[in-house]
Amino acid sequence: MHYVALCLDKPESLSVRTENRAAHLAFLAAHAPKVKLGGPFLDAAGQMCGSMLVLDCADEAEARAMLAQDPYAQAGLFASVELRAYKPVVGTYVA
Repeated sequence: MHYVALCLDKPESLSVRTENRAAHLAFLAAHAPKVKLGGPFLDAAGQMCGSMLVLDCADEAEARAMLAQDPYAQAGLFASVELRAYKPVVGTYVA
């Protein structure tokens, strides 16, 4: 099952994001088979202000557990995390 995670950063938290970015990217690389797509949201100034991930997990519980282990989440970066079941239909990663 695929899930889209929409994660919005807390205000004025770019330093938390940049300090934890290397660990976040290493975490995603370690979970590469489950991460189908991802990247940061950008604000009007082009600064990172959130994250979007498409995950392929057995169920919502697995997706939530994975997100909770992300160094960004553990650093308290996110003001909100929305997780939605998703059905890929078109695009280059469709399974």
